[in-house]
Amino acid sequence: MSKKAASNLSREDTLAAREYAFLLLKFRPRTEHELVVRLRKKKFSEALIQETIVFLKEKKFIDDALFASSWLESRLRKPYGLRRVTRELQVKGIKANLIASSVDNIKENYQEDKIVRELAEQKLASLRGLEPRAVKQRLYGYLVRRGFSSDVIVDIVNQVIKDDDS
Repeated sequence: MSKKAASNLSREDTLAAREYAFLLLKFRPRTEHELVVRLRKKKFSEALIQETIVFLKEKKFIDDALFASSWLESRLRKPYGLRRVTRELQVKGIKANLIASSVDNIKENYQEDKIVRELAEQKLASLRGLEPRAVKQRLYGYLVRRGFSSDVIVDIVNQVIKDDDS
């Protein structure tokens, strides 16, 4: 931002925008995109929003790369699948390259088939008494909504149902 543009921003407006951003950050970490959207909703000027974002980045209050990796780790503990978490990060305005690098860092320790099997076995217990087709459909739908790969889901659901019948 140029000196002239910065000088057009009043000290009160600058403080108000920063104060509002800090209020939002008090509750949970946020992405740059989320803060921009919220500041726009409060009718702050674009110049003021950009100045606030630059300030927050310089002071390390926002870091989209750090946000992406911590969000990914926390959501995978729920457990949700990589597809769902990737979509959530996209909605939060994280750039594709940051998402890809965060996912790559996690993938070596991520065992989707093991997680899907555990969830399928847990869910299967609540579906006892239903006809086999309904059980399969509900298991599949449950796991898809959690964001797991459909290839893994199909294989695991078939195995779990087969094992349950034995």
